[in-house]
Amino acid sequence: MPSDDSTPVHARSPDGPARPTLGSAALDPDVDTAKAVERALDLYLEQRLREAEALDPRFADDVASRVRTFALRGGKRLRAQFVWWGWRAGGGDAAGTGWQSALRLGAALELIQTCALIHDDVMDGSSLRRGAPSLHVDFAEDHERSGLRGDHAAHGRASAILAGDLALAWADDLISDVDCSPSVRKRIHTLWRSMRAEMVAGQYLDMYAQADSSSSPDQALRIALLKTSLYTVERPLELGAVLAGADEATISPLCSAGRSAGVAFQLRDDLLGVFGDPSATGKPAGEDIRSGKLTYLTAVARSLTEATGDASAQRLLNQALGNAAMSQADLDGLCELLERTGARGMTEAEIDRLLRRSEEELLRADLPSAVQNRLSALMSIPTKPVRTLATPGTG
Repeated sequence: MPSDDSTPVHARSPDGPARPTLGSAALDPDVDTAKAVERALDLYLEQRLREAEALDPRFADDVASRVRTFALRGGKRLRAQFVWWGWRAGGGDAAGTGWQSALRLGAALELIQTCALIHDDVMDGSSLRRGAPSLHVDFAEDHERSGLRGDHAAHGRASAILAGDLALAWADDLISDVDCSPSVRKRIHTLWRSMRAEMVAGQYLDMYAQADSSSSPDQALRIALLKTSLYTVERPLELGAVLAGADEATISPLCSAGRSAGVAFQLRDDLLGVFGDPSATGKPAGEDIRSGKLTYLTAVARSLTEATGDASAQRLLNQALGNAAMSQADLDGLCELLERTGARGMTEAEIDRLLRRSEEELLRADLPSAVQNRLSALMSIPTKPVRTLATPGTG
């Protein structure tokens, strides 16, 4: 692999291969995948920040350092974990060679996620991310504190877009540096291109559905597939398995399992957006409702109220969706409606159905028990109680 100093530092024992280190402690990616990937990401970003400082100190301090801080601040590292366990499922040996490339591939996924979150917050006008000000808000507040001329909010949005672009460029650079054979590299680049296009398509369809007041549960599921499922679970699993040189008999059921689980992650995200505790999700409750986004939860609620002819419930839904000034009391009333109509229950039932299908596909892959158990645990996250667990799908 390329010999720049973004490569993870390693410790080697007489009995085993090198391991990434965090400080003086060796890390086993099988035991703590998230921390091992985070260490690889940290060291890669240190190198990119030094390059930015050499280019221009203002750019480095204002933009590059913010991207680095954002990428390293919180998050479950789910995409990176799916890359690692896709690699293990494909035959990658944690006691052999190639695991550094798997960690770097996971780090690249974390950077493209950084881009997606920064841009998503700009598009949605979200003020919080992971319990802290969104990047465009942070830029705007800094602009105002510094006494700079012009529109603070406009400067914040424009700066955040550039920061997201930088994160995407760094992700692409890191993908190009992953050490693998030419044939595997070609397949990884093909998957990477597909994933980027799917992400943009999902985001656009999400915006378009919001603009044309779409209320179809099927369209909500289509958006969930493109916006979250593919790049959160299926593509990371596939990228990891391809890196390991897995055959189609392993890759196909892995992808099927990941697709179902990924949609379940988005449906749970929909529930968290309404019912979740902001202290756990890191974002205000009801943002999707106030912005009028199409979610499976609200689409099902519309369908149910239309089927039963519940005019008062339909009026409440119409008044709430897209109402930026909706109060907490109004949100509480909407939550009660979503419970009473059965929309929440149907969404939870769909999550359960998707996860059962995911588990069936995972069994079909015929994986080693340790890998099977770890992937099963990761894919079952959407079954955790909504009020007590932070959002896993897009944050």
